[in-house]
Amino acid sequence: MKVLINTVVLVASYIFGSIPFGLIVVKLMSGKDIRTVASGRTGGTNAMRAAGPLAGLLTAILDILKAAVTVWIAQAFTSNVWIITLTPIAAILGHNHSIFLIERKPEGGLRLRGGAGGAAAGGGAFGLWPPIAFILLPICGLIFYLVGYASVTSLSVGVLCIIIFAVRAAYFGGQWQYVLYGVLAEILMVWALRPNIRRLWDGTERRHGLPAKLEERRLAREEAKVGEKIAPEKKDKNE
Repeated sequence: MKVLINTVVLVASYIFGSIPFGLIVVKLMSGKDIRTVASGRTGGTNAMRAAGPLAGLLTAILDILKAAVTVWIAQAFTSNVWIITLTPIAAILGHNHSIFLIERKPEGGLRLRGGAGGAAAGGGAFGLWPPIAFILLPICGLIFYLVGYASVTSLSVGVLCIIIFAVRAAYFGGQWQYVLYGVLAEILMVWALRPNIRRLWDGTERRHGLPAKLEERRLAREEAKVGEKIAPEKKDKNE
């Protein structure tokens, strides 16, 4: 009976994690299909690109909550720490490879689309240990604003979870299994973000936050200098 309950909990977590809130939010707010915008992912960053900051924020919150809720549901049905640890992993897997977003690939075969897992990974960690939100949110917010790469921000979630849960386990009696959660979450995000990692390596990854603003100002200054050079030349020709 326990095996059946544990199996149902994990499968249900995958299905719940598969709910593409980004697709739903963007469709309701703008009428667009988020899968046709930029990266085509259903996470908060792409929702922001597709329908604005409010859509991005709402999508991120819902993605965080759906992973956290799966943990709380698991805790209501089982005390098995391994199942509780793997439940949010199933939710991240569903978020990244949604059963509701199955489609045929141009080259043949099928694929499951979804997000990159950053918000869902944070949500799973929040479900396992709610106070982690007070660490993850400000640090990841600073990384996003100062570094400017959404992919780096997502990848930092898994790394931070590994560090935080390892410290808790070593010094404060936390569960060592939660460290495994961070490792598995990071692996899922690295796999989902393979194209972004290649663009990071090539220096072509899209930037946001402070770096993007500084780049816009630099380009504006360069355009102004070009305009200043062109203006005297035109004046000379007219004279």
